[in-house]
Amino acid sequence: MTTYTATRFELTVTTSEPKWLKYLLLSIALSFFSLFLLLPLIAVFTEALRKGIDVYWLALTDTDALSAILLTLTAALIAVPLNLVFGVAAAWAITKFEFRGKQLLITFIDLPFSISPVIIGLSLVLVFGIHGWFGEWLTEHNLKVIFALPGIVLATVFVTFPFVARELIPFMQAQGKEEEEASIVLGAKGWQTFWYVTLPNIKWALLYGVILSNARAMGEFGAVSVVSGHIRGETNTLPLHVEILYNEYNFAAAFAVASLLALLALVTLFIKTYIENKNNNTNR
Repeated sequence: MTTYTATRFELTVTTSEPKWLKYLLLSIALSFFSLFLLLPLIAVFTEALRKGIDVYWLALTDTDALSAILLTLTAALIAVPLNLVFGVAAAWAITKFEFRGKQLLITFIDLPFSISPVIIGLSLVLVFGIHGWFGEWLTEHNLKVIFALPGIVLATVFVTFPFVARELIPFMQAQGKEEEEASIVLGAKGWQTFWYVTLPNIKWALLYGVILSNARAMGEFGAVSVVSGHIRGETNTLPLHVEILYNEYNFAAAFAVASLLALLALVTLFIKTYIENKNNNTNR
């Protein structure tokens, strides 16, 4: 039922929907959330702790598990700062300047969203593998990219680099260029404008992009699986270690390690919510 109240200067539109429709939509949303999100999450922690806390702790402190945790953290600690630098530079260039090839750059930023991570991994093997384009040169100089940390980092960077830029670009476009132009008119140099004007305005969107990039980096499977070689205790990240344990029917250990990734997702969700609230409060 829709009612209209019109005056000379304003038009007010109010709508009301039947209660049954509201409750139906709410039930569908909650049912979907429970079935596809909440239930699998509960199942992971239930299976992880099924054999007791001692078995759970043993699975997490296993030598191969610790190696996988260390490798995952190392790849993320390298990839996320690189994505941070690229994302800020790309967003700043796209939103503050006009140049030829701008639309092409935006297309390249979105490329990892449209390509399967497995294809990305295969492309890296084609370029840096032993029989790849640079394989002979890398072998001659005793450099190893594929089946080693550099390949894992390259794959992680490729699949995660859109997140920071994609969070910043619409945010910086909405802000406009007036404050930066005013600071330059007042005599500020480029870096001063960035540190004292641009960065404070984008800090929450920047943190949000970094968190999403870090979560994807730690949970990436497809591209890393192709370039890692699945060398146990050396090139297995946490998702790959979970796969190996599950394929060996070591379900308790597999779910224990998987629970770490689930905890990471929950922590990411809470931090994301906190940053969104801070950002909304700042913009009021």
